[in-house]
Amino acid sequence: MRWFVLALLVSLLAACGGDDEEQVPSAPDVAGFEFEESAVAEGEAIDPRFTCDGEDVSPELAWTGIPGDSAELVLVVEDPDAPGGTFTHWLAFGIDPGETGLAEGAEGLEVAQGENDMGELGYGGPCPPEGDTHDYVFRLLAVDEGTGLEDGASRDEVLAAVEGHVLGEATLTAQYARRE
Repeated sequence: MRWFVLALLVSLLAACGGDDEEQVPSAPDVAGFEFEESAVAEGEAIDPRFTCDGEDVSPELAWTGIPGDSAELVLVVEDPDAPGGTFTHWLAFGIDPGETGLAEGAEGLEVAQGENDMGELGYGGPCPPEGDTHDYVFRLLAVDEGTGLEDGASRDEVLAAVEGHVLGEATLTAQYARRE
């Protein structure tokens, strides 16, 4: 009986170590392809209005230096610190490479949005357990071929569509903590 309990405990602990999901493809850094300071800044706290504690609206984002041969931009926002493994908060794709950012609420642009891990279309803001501080990673991928995806695509569909087509990546990591 002791061996059974030990084996069960080991398997439960292994299951809590994160997920086996496919990771967002990355590419070599492209000089100058980066996020610019906007509503979310590298290493800074995310304003509560962009979270489940506020209006839960997507923040304004800005970027610069898109690789010249990009066909489309893809935005993936995830929480790698989530208790069950990486949690997807936002998938936006079909972003014209001529754009230099997204307005708050992704207003004014023709942007397709995928299903987040809350089971909703579009943005779902940070909402870590109370007392926890989590990192939120914003990845902007420049791809050399359009994804051909429509609203509602899953994370797996987005990753499959960009596989082998990522020209460059801009990354921004910000934090959010819910107070008890």
